Amino acid sequence: MTFYFTGIRSFPKLWKSNPYLGLGPGHSSLSVFLKDCYGIKNQEKWFSLKTVCPQNTKATNLLVAKARYVRKKDEGSSKQVSADSHMFAAGAAKKRSQMNPLSKEHVLPPVKNIFQLPTKPLNSEEWDKLKEDFKEKANFENWIISQMIKCHSSVDVAKSVLAWVAAKNNGIVGYDLLVKYLYLCVFHKQTSEIIDVYEIMKARYKRLESGAYTLLIRGLIHTDRWREALLLLEDIKKVMIPSKKNYNDCIQGALFHQDVNVAWNLYQELLGHDIVPMLETLKAFFDFGKDMKGDQYSNKLQDILLYLRNNQLYPGESFAHSIKTWFESGQCLGCGKTVESIHLSSEEYEFLKEKIMRDVIDGGDQYKKTTPQELKRFQNFVKYHPPFDIVIDGLNVAKMFPKARESQVLLDVVSQLAKQDLQVLVLGRKHMLKQNSRWRKDDMEKVQKQASFFFADNISEDDPFLLYATLHSGNHCKFITKDLMRDHKACLPDAKTQRLFFKWQQGHQLAIVSKHPGSKVTFQHILIYDTVVQTTGDSWHIPYDDDVVERYSYEVPTKWLCLHRKT
Repeated sequence: MTFYFTGIRSFPKLWKSNPYLGLGPGHSSLSVFLKDCYGIKNQEKWFSLKTVCPQNTKATNLLVAKARYVRKKDEGSSKQVSADSHMFAAGAAKKRSQMNPLSKEHVLPPVKNIFQLPTKPLNSEEWDKLKEDFKEKANFENWIISQMIKCHSSVDVAKSVLAWVAAKNNGIVGYDLLVKYLYLCVFHKQTSEIIDVYEIMKARYKRLESGAYTLLIRGLIHTDRWREALLLLEDIKKVMIPSKKNYNDCIQGALFHQDVNVAWNLYQELLGHDIVPMLETLKAFFDFGKDMKGDQYSNKLQDILLYLRNNQLYPGESFAHSIKTWFESGQCLGCGKTVESIHLSSEEYEFLKEKIMRDVIDGGDQYKKTTPQELKRFQNFVKYHPPFDIVIDGLNVAKMFPKARESQVLLDVVSQLAKQDLQVLVLGRKHMLKQNSRWRKDDMEKVQKQASFFFADNISEDDPFLLYATLHSGNHCKFITKDLMRDHKACLPDAKTQRLFFKWQQGHQLAIVSKHPGSKVTFQHILIYDTVVQTTGDSWHIPYDDDVVERYSYEVPTKWLCLHRKT
């Protein structure tokens, strides 16, 4: 009988419920751009980032003159030494190696066996036939899934391998095969599958080896069960000191779920083991800190900067940008006072999320054209996907530039975001998959390779799905649409909630301002400060309307009055 996977949640049923408690085998590892408003600027709190190269000008000029003399004296030589370089300058070692390249004339390229992996799930008969074609492979099952790992094959194809193995072995799949399948699930961020494998391993093995622990920790941190990753970290501690990657994953998970105390305690524990943290761990604290207020967290970040100094560590460009972003804040040009941030506090965000889920998603039937069944299907879709960084109203974005082919516009936007390693969700309609002059099938196939997709019925409205996915993904998630959401704001029950919704919208809605064929898509800056009347005690900042500018109710002024009390 053929045993074949079709459903996601059917995965654990392939194993018999014989919970032997053995030890696991030990041999298995945007660019988003607001035009400056009058009176407000971005300014660093304590220092500016500048490229500085201190040097003795007189000595440098002498060195340059000497270098010219040497080159004139030795005209036959093709090797030159840069006058502004030194032995420890970045890139100097590579330049030296290029001046003395090793001979590669007699080195032959390695011969590789060309094998085309399946691109869709196979049934048991098809796997049997493929195994017959590779008789020379001692352990075909482990070999084929190892090849899938190298090529990052889809989880569905790998899952059909496990179904085939389980059908031949009374529902049992070996540890090594299970760990390799787990690797693919973690790579593709298939959270539901990760949890299924986690439950199986927890039932079958008392302890795991370090590679499996590492995969499970990484897979669980972005799920609702992220605290169980901390329990796995404790299991590792019983036999060894966890790796910097284990600590990094747990710290990132804690920060993602807004638990600063857990993240900082893990960081201190890491340093206590004399382990040098990964730079991405330190970067995560700064990324989180840009939305934090108060001296307590700022002091923590200053401790990290001192750690970089004392250990002579150098941040990469992305990390340096995170540090710079944290230092920047909206400041008044007149008095230098910092104005209030546009970002919601964690309490405000949770309050707003609950209100929108109840009053807009569940209770706003008069404003949406969808069915309860379709909304439930979408909620399940979001539940079993990792949190998104960007949610796109696909049809809305595709129609922003009428002269361009709609599928090409959508492809350009998604491709640019995907290059930044962002988790992107595109919300679309089913008619977008039909080939025509505005929607090319090959464009849509490229889009689906770079982003997650949910296609609703053609009569459905996208906004409820857009709001649900963005809020469900967390406070970091942004969304792209031209829709100003005025109907949904009107669904909210009181002025306070409507105010919070508008504030959240201003800090999360990206606008595309231009797109030229063959060039990057340009996004408008998101505001970093809140446009409301505000005071710091001895000063007032009051946004006001320009007499010659007509402002709609969903817009905010761009001019500010700065009042400062004289002492």
